[in-house]
Formats: sequence, C-alpha cells, structure tokens
Amino acid sequence: MPYHANALDLSFHALSHPTRRAVVSRLIEGELPVSVLAAPFEMALPSFTQHLRVLEDCGLIESEKRGRSRWCRLVRPRFEEAADWMTAERQRWSERLDRLELYLDGMQDGNDDKPA
Repeated sequence: MPYHANALDLSFHALSHPTRRAVVSRLIEGELPVSVLAAPFEMALPSFTQHLRVLEDCGLIESEKRGRSRWCRLVRPRFEEAADWMTAERQRWSERLDRLELYLDGMQDGNDDKPA
C-alpha cells in the first residue's frame, strides 16, 4: 500500500531541517523579504529558496511578490494543527505515565493487583 503524506506529516518533515526551523523562528516576528531571510545563511540563494519552497509547499509559510522583492510570512493555522497534535499526544502519554506510576506504587506497597 503506498504511503500518502498528510498535511501534518509534511509540516513535521519541513520542520525537521535546521535551516527551515531558523527561517520559521525569524518569521515569528513578522514577514520579511527573502533577501533578509537568506542573509545569515552561508548558501547560494537557489539553495535557500528550495528550503522556502518546502515550507511553502506544506503550508507553513506564504510568499508574495512586492515590487522587486518576494516577502514571506507564517501561516499560523498550520502551526496550530501541529500544536494541537502535540498537545493531544502529550496528554495521552501523561495519562499512560500516571497509570504506570499507580501500578508501580501498588507494587511497592506489596499489592500485585493491576489497577483498573
């Protein structure tokens, strides 16, 4: 069965690269032109724009042409989807760890019965 990536998969893939995470961090403050975004990175502009393309293709950023410059900005709803997923996973694991703690506490008390 072929794997079809969903929006969340694409977002996490895009954020898996340090350059793309750095771009996102810079865009948190507001939109910026590509030339300003690219300045701190020691790579050719075509290589840098490939990183922007990955971020844009998955919907984490948008860009638009203004005069001679291309400006980028974050698309906040896509980040909220990722945050919602992480919050749900954190809650799920917290509940599991709480159950494990209860079980282990019961074992230390000499009660080998599993909690309900």
